[in-house]
Amino acid sequence: MKKFFILILSYLIIGLPSIAANNTAAYMNLDWWKNFNDDYLVQNLVKVYESNYDLKDAALKVKANEQVVRMQFAQELPGVSFSGDIYRDFQAARRQYGDLEISKYSQNNYYLPITAGYEIDIWGKNRLKTKSKKQQLEIIKQEERSTYISLTSAFATDYFNLIKTDEMLRLQNELVNVQQQITQMIKDKNKIGLAPITAVLQQEENLNTLKQEQNIYNKTKEVLINNLNVYLSESNKDIQRNSYKNLTLLKNIPEEYNSNIIENRPDYLEQEANIKRIGFDVRVAKKEFLPTFTIYGQIGLNAYKLSNLFNNPSQFLSAGIAPNWDLFSGGRKLAMLKMEKFRYEEALNSFQKTYLDAISEINSSLVDYKTSNRNYNEAQEKLAKERKLYNLAMDNRNIGNGNNVDVLFAREVYLTIKKESVSNKINSLISAIGLYKSVGGVNLYDINKSDNL
Repeated sequence: MKKFFILILSYLIIGLPSIAANNTAAYMNLDWWKNFNDDYLVQNLVKVYESNYDLKDAALKVKANEQVVRMQFAQELPGVSFSGDIYRDFQAARRQYGDLEISKYSQNNYYLPITAGYEIDIWGKNRLKTKSKKQQLEIIKQEERSTYISLTSAFATDYFNLIKTDEMLRLQNELVNVQQQITQMIKDKNKIGLAPITAVLQQEENLNTLKQEQNIYNKTKEVLINNLNVYLSESNKDIQRNSYKNLTLLKNIPEEYNSNIIENRPDYLEQEANIKRIGFDVRVAKKEFLPTFTIYGQIGLNAYKLSNLFNNPSQFLSAGIAPNWDLFSGGRKLAMLKMEKFRYEEALNSFQKTYLDAISEINSSLVDYKTSNRNYNEAQEKLAKERKLYNLAMDNRNIGNGNNVDVLFAREVYLTIKKESVSNKINSLISAIGLYKSVGGVNLYDINKSDNL
């Protein structure tokens, strides 16, 4: 009997399931973000990793489900319990065995058993339940990874939008200043009869429009700073960030990907794990129709006097096996099996839909990335032409063929085109982030080109 309990304890110690440590730092994929050559971006993302409450909650959810796996695994192991009973018994003279009558008496009873029970997993039902819980844990881990990818991508998007707003606001301030000069010059011309009042009103209206845009940029800047502070779990703190002129576009990103890139996406892996999980549940439901066998046993001490508690006559041992088979359950088990089969078919449909959605999202992100780059290149060409026109206006003024108003108008157009260039450059960076997110948070430079989507 002693060997039996040693075996149980050994199983408890070495039989616990190993749950691999969750390397959440890898979910940040800092090597990818370093491609933007922006130290402020990387530093802020490290702060997000350390402080963001959504990421902390996702990690806690994984830890909680790890314990669910351990709890289920415990069902595969023997159960050992101790339930002592010490009491004093008072008996009246009411017991009689034939002519023998037991007189009134009282006595102590010391009952100290260790009880062990183990359901023999003949059909592997408990093992399948544990596998099901492990797949559920895998789903939660992929949800955590998805949270990291979505949150870091959203942070980086807002970060670059903030840099864009900084530059837009700088250009807008300059536009307002130029328009104020134009308006004042037209007013001066109106006073001496060289410009109609309608021209003055038109320039004042233009000035009001530019100031309204200025107010919108200021509002957008405040909103983005507030949003970024939420990601950083801070409040009312300015965001350290790069300047627009120091931003560099990502170059040589592959624009054609192998179709198996979809397998890196968290939603794809979630659906795959879900199919496996429900598959195990279907098998469990089938095995519920089979009988169960439980081995049980007790070893302990039972004495009526404390002095005799540890003597040989006080020791006892009992063991047995208890089969159990539900002959009729009102159709509950059959209904459970059918339900699990329906859930399995539903999971297959959901998997197929996720696959199609993934292809669509990646293709859309690729189109967006390519279009953003083309638009930026075209905006640069347009800006270069407008710069030449602006320089030509200044040259004409210097040789007497133009005036300051013409230069200011040319400057205003140049600044407007410059805003388009800024917007397209940031859009190119953001589209690269969108592409990174769509392929499942994989460094785009590590993706091989073959078997295009």
